[in-house]
Amino acid sequence: MIYTVTFNPSLDYIVSVNNFQLGMTNRTATEMMLPGGKGINVSIVLKNLGLENTALGFAAGFTGDEIQRQVEEIGVTARFIPVDEGISRINLKLQNIEGTEINGQGPAISREKTQQLFEMLDQLQEGDVLVLAGSIPASMPDDIYRNILKRLDGKGILIAVDATGNLLVNVLEYHPFLVKPNNHELGEIFGVELKDRESVIPYAKKMQEMGATNVLVSMAGEGAVLAAADGKVYLAPAPKGKLVNGVGAGDSMVAGFLTGWLKRQDYREAFHMGIATGSASAFSEYLAGREQVEDVYRQVNSEVR
Repeated sequence: MIYTVTFNPSLDYIVSVNNFQLGMTNRTATEMMLPGGKGINVSIVLKNLGLENTALGFAAGFTGDEIQRQVEEIGVTARFIPVDEGISRINLKLQNIEGTEINGQGPAISREKTQQLFEMLDQLQEGDVLVLAGSIPASMPDDIYRNILKRLDGKGILIAVDATGNLLVNVLEYHPFLVKPNNHELGEIFGVELKDRESVIPYAKKMQEMGATNVLVSMAGEGAVLAAADGKVYLAPAPKGKLVNGVGAGDSMVAGFLTGWLKRQDYREAFHMGIATGSASAFSEYLAGREQVEDVYRQVNSEVR
């Protein structure tokens, strides 16, 4: 079974506003309210690609109820731990204002609720897949990702981590199967600026040296790089298409990579599926479906080093 964890899920209120003006009353031209959070996005795309999975996390208040309702309506099994105080966050995303977002804080998560999550994760078995993705609430310890990998170490669970900064660096000693920084996040870790695929290669390899099994680096319009466990580096330009909504594109790449790997155990296929799925979501109003991914997949070409 595949499991995802979203520590701080959200309702994403995605709007476009024509002729936006500061200090004035603005009215939406389009709007959607959808379940959000990186792990939830991964779960939805996995489901769209035909892989059953379970979304874990925390939910509070009426927004938490709505997140769970929508996730289950999509067809993903939701096992969110109820939080008694506060509400799950609402994230406002101004779709046509240069990707401007205002993200909520989310509820405080107690030690008791965190322990409940640990007990859920203790039930995972050899061969299961776990995706840890996204930020954590301020109330949680900043070593939560590391503690989870330490707890599951040696159990034969395939773990993917999509996080930033120390959340990501601190898990590497436990050899996660996949990490997926973007080029800016990878550059921040090593104190460099990475603008093209060639410049990414040595730092993706450094992350492997630090413990990661596979390092998948997304680069938006510049494409992607994979430093794979087979010792090869795969590079590909971005498929051509119109950017419609970048929200969830990186999460979709994770879902696509895992789908490709689980179906064929081939790194090149996984890489191509990751690029196709991430790009298909970027070209869509919402997260990509299977047909959209198949269309984009035909464009993907990679080189191997």
